[in-house]
Amino acid sequence: MRCLSKHLPFYPIFSSVRYASTPAAPVVLRPYQEHCLDACIDALATGSTRIGVSLPTGSGKTTVFISLLSRMAPPTTSATRSLIVVNSIELARQSADQVARLFPNWLVEIEQGMKYNASGLADVTVATYQTLIRGNRWRKFDPATMKAIIVDEAHHAAAPSYRRLLAQFHNGIKHPDSAFQVPVLPHKIPIIGFSATFSRHDGLALGSVFERIVYHRDFLEMIKEQWLCNVRFTSVRASINLKDVTINTRTGDFNPTSLAHVINTDTINDLVVKTWIDRAATRKSTLIFCVNIAHVHALTQHFRKYGIDARYVYSETPVTERKALVAAFRAGQFPVLINCAILTEGADIPNIDCVIVARPTRSRNVFAQMIGRGMRLSPDTGKADCRIIDFVDSTTRVAGVVSIPTLFGLDPSELAINDETTEFLEKRAADIFVPHEDPDIIPAPKTVTYIDYENPFSLVKDTSGAPHIATLSKNAWVGCGEDVYVLECLAKGYVRIEPVEADDDVESHFAAFFTPAMLDKHTAEAMNVIPYMRSRKVLTARTVEDAVRGCDTYVASKIVPGPMAMGLLRSARWRKAPASKGQLQLLAKRWARKSVQGDDGDQEEKLAKMTKGDAANIIIRLKHGAQARFEKKMKLATRAAAVSSKEAQRRAREDVRVGPLHLGG
Repeated sequence: MRCLSKHLPFYPIFSSVRYASTPAAPVVLRPYQEHCLDACIDALATGSTRIGVSLPTGSGKTTVFISLLSRMAPPTTSATRSLIVVNSIELARQSADQVARLFPNWLVEIEQGMKYNASGLADVTVATYQTLIRGNRWRKFDPATMKAIIVDEAHHAAAPSYRRLLAQFHNGIKHPDSAFQVPVLPHKIPIIGFSATFSRHDGLALGSVFERIVYHRDFLEMIKEQWLCNVRFTSVRASINLKDVTINTRTGDFNPTSLAHVINTDTINDLVVKTWIDRAATRKSTLIFCVNIAHVHALTQHFRKYGIDARYVYSETPVTERKALVAAFRAGQFPVLINCAILTEGADIPNIDCVIVARPTRSRNVFAQMIGRGMRLSPDTGKADCRIIDFVDSTTRVAGVVSIPTLFGLDPSELAINDETTEFLEKRAADIFVPHEDPDIIPAPKTVTYIDYENPFSLVKDTSGAPHIATLSKNAWVGCGEDVYVLECLAKGYVRIEPVEADDDVESHFAAFFTPAMLDKHTAEAMNVIPYMRSRKVLTARTVEDAVRGCDTYVASKIVPGPMAMGLLRSARWRKAPASKGQLQLLAKRWARKSVQGDDGDQEEKLAKMTKGDAANIIIRLKHGAQARFEKKMKLATRAAAVSSKEAQRRAREDVRVGPLHLGG
């Protein structure tokens, strides 16, 4: 074999010497790897030339795509060369080494930075995308000779920098620059993407690069089938308040600087160290993920303060030092390696037997990448399983935070997870969502369910606006939204119950007021004055039920005594008569003035069928602010729905399924 990178075994750059070793034994693939190759070959045979494969960390993606290159038929007799695009020098070296081991008769080169300049003539070239787009170094790769392009960590491929490169080799991929001249290519070059997390949480559409996902395996499936190591899960409840942490509008994840203010504290760092001592001190190789560089430094010092040999690596660690550090960790020379986003992808360290996620995330991709670092099988090191430890918010739950419980569809606030297996958590999730088939086991309700219809024009339950009020009183109380209830007292005034919020002096409660009528309605209208006197407090009560009962007693004894009180009942005869002309005119005027969200049916038809009682209830509700409360509620609901929809779309982008990809993400 000719090796053109000094980092491949034995030979310096531009050496033309072949390996003097015996040929590698034939590659024996696992069943799912064979199924994956079959799916790729079948898709290519049907004319698909931009396909994706989703395989979890530790499943042997590199072996799969190198084997795929060996089985693919060249599109033309001269198209025999392949390009593997990666996003780091570590991945470039790993891939090139693997090519050398599996197919020693192939020529392999590396294209990376200033040191490694490939000729473009090798059977396989492994290149970083950063290098290829710098100075148009991609031009050395003649499309006429290209058999295929493999994109590793392909969830990055929708980024403009990747599309600038890939659009040069496939005219189905749109270049981000509108002035780009689409090349005329001699044949369709297959673009095949591989990733453990084949989705984008930042909203960029992978459908702009790949037509479809042809194969997908979830890491939980792989664990159950023992292709990945067994896992023990532990979640630690911490006093973490993420409510005020800002969120990146592009990625949908927490902003690291803002997140670090909450996570990188002496209290949380101490908790991480003490949790490791308590739950993972016997583990040989623990990898910890932090928020940012400052957090890396601080947490490392906390471990060392307890006499634990913890070391760290981050983006500014020199390449040679980083390589030596990872090699020492792989060899088990120290127990704890702390990093920030540097070992999320492409780190092949099978001996990791504990992963601590010390940085909350809203990305299922990022979470899966982090815990996936510990799932590789490593029987040679005596690794039996991997412990995954994360820290869940115990104070204020923030929507979308991914944790061990949420991975299984469980509520972190309701379940303590301590040394649990995937089987236990899956069974727990299944038990929670199994429906009860026997209706007899559903207990009867023991309390009143409160339902408010803030829309004053809702013709529901006698237009009372609060159907539950009928369980509390026989009188025609009307709900006006937000726990405000009104009883009109037959031209003598009205009683109003409203909530009072707690303060330093009193607990929350309800207060009732009686507002006497000073003039009859027609006289007041003729004089253009308010017909009511000043309100006076009737009572206070702890609950609505107590307030309603107390007010009913007050009305019957002080306002409408004797037989006249029959007119206050919901069942009063006058309420069943057709609505008066004056009522209908007022309602038609108010109804036409407002475009009421939630209206259903024809307004004229509703008015024609309306009774005096219905009309009176609606007018009361309009007078007592139900319309304003309804509009406020609808605005809040619309805003909440928009937030919920955005969150659902973000989560949907992380849902990987076999099938077509869409330009919309």
